[in-house]
Amino acid sequence: MKVNVLMPKMGESITEGTVIKWHKSKGDLIEKDEIIFEISTDKVDTEIPSPVTGVLDEIKVFENETVVVDEIVAVIETEKENYQKTTDEVKVRENEIPSTVQIGGELVEIVMPKMGESIVEGTIIKWHKSVGEKIKKDEILFEISTDKVDTEVPSPAEGILKEIIVKENETAEVGKVVARIETTTGTAVPKHEVKVEAPEIVGHALAANEKPALNFVIKNKKANRFYSPLVLNIAQKENIDFAELENIDGTGINGRVTKNDILNYLNSRAKKPAVKSEVANAANKVADSKYEIIPMDRIRQRILHHMIESRDTSVHVTAVTEVDMSLIHNFIQKNKESFKNELGVNLTYTSFISYAVVKSLKAYPLLNASIEGNNIIIKKFINLGIAVAVEPNGLIVPNIKNADNLSVKNFAVLISEIGQKARNKKLTADDITNGTFSITNYGVFGSLFGTPIINQPEVGILGVGAVVKKPVVIEQNGLESIAIKPMMYLSLSHDHRLVDGMLGGKFLLFVKQTLENIELNKI
Repeated sequence: MKVNVLMPKMGESITEGTVIKWHKSKGDLIEKDEIIFEISTDKVDTEIPSPVTGVLDEIKVFENETVVVDEIVAVIETEKENYQKTTDEVKVRENEIPSTVQIGGELVEIVMPKMGESIVEGTIIKWHKSVGEKIKKDEILFEISTDKVDTEVPSPAEGILKEIIVKENETAEVGKVVARIETTTGTAVPKHEVKVEAPEIVGHALAANEKPALNFVIKNKKANRFYSPLVLNIAQKENIDFAELENIDGTGINGRVTKNDILNYLNSRAKKPAVKSEVANAANKVADSKYEIIPMDRIRQRILHHMIESRDTSVHVTAVTEVDMSLIHNFIQKNKESFKNELGVNLTYTSFISYAVVKSLKAYPLLNASIEGNNIIIKKFINLGIAVAVEPNGLIVPNIKNADNLSVKNFAVLISEIGQKARNKKLTADDITNGTFSITNYGVFGSLFGTPIINQPEVGILGVGAVVKKPVVIEQNGLESIAIKPMMYLSLSHDHRLVDGMLGGKFLLFVKQTLENIELNKI
């Protein structure tokens, strides 16, 4: 039986996803729950497991292609009697070109891969290996450019690069053999190094009055940047010289300039007055050398768009209170070793704060709601989001499902688990969807308080500051005195479309009072 694998729905507001990596090739055996591909949405990257055991019969959506939710991404054959037919098939199928063809058990032919239904050819823009060099399976072999995407192509086998048929800057049809790898043992030829003092134009020599041909690329020594024939064709027609081309921000792999990048650049340039002075051009080049341009990675771009969406959706208001953490601080100091031995995780302030937030959400359910048009949707469940910092500079908010009746100990274990999953890229689609309220702890980085951005479509987020010992005024039996106490700021950002200042203040006060008067024998 053939089983369709669909593009999963990663959240209420997510309608499409991009396949960024295939972990399996056509004909590979797959176990149920084994990872078969990775996808990216505007909120999260995640690995998708196989729903069944079988053989990967067909790949319908290739790497870097974007499709809508519930569209068929791949087909898995589950009947064992049909495994061999799929595994042995090497012919070109309709709308699919195999990535490799095995010949005689010794040579593997590498073909131009199919990057999409409408793409019929690709241009090799860089070989990462020379003839005679050893290469490992899945190591990058070459890079290609099409009219839609630039991508790196990994080696399907381990061996020695025996022959390069399609050279750099040459274009080949999908399915054409571009190289051969010998899988038997051999001797690797050392790679020759070429010192390049200036931008290198790879291609035929040009006559004095001849314009650059379309089938070449430019390698910039400093940036190690390559330009596809399509980009160079546009640059030639629009009279963009090499120096100007190098200043265009690229969003492709390794910062490569794509078709959309150069078209966007031309559009913005058309709106600015032209600078014709050679002195001005020279001054601009000197000024450019004082700046470093770093293209945003996928995670940072998602955060950017998510923050803008939240800013433009919710009416943010932030209230701040200060909490005496003496009871909890002293309890943690006294019990942290025994707690670690009992449950294998650290007892943290966040565990207690999560517990207090859930109690407050039960008391004020409008903070556990969302807005859809003119309707207020109050959730009868609590999925508590915990913001997790992911190196080098990312952020993701997985949520603890059904947190309504969890204890402090439960929270300690679950917070540790989702943190590990986030940092190891093991989060599932379910982990990051359907959150109802979030907590972000910027105090772990030393910040005292802040004004966090609401995680859509929620209507509130609690910011947690650092616990710092400071002098405070206390009153006992009508007498005032100054004592040193561990104090913490909490900041509640709430959506004023639904949560006004009175409700936000009551919610925050409830959290404060719960933390300051917590019954430690019931955690």
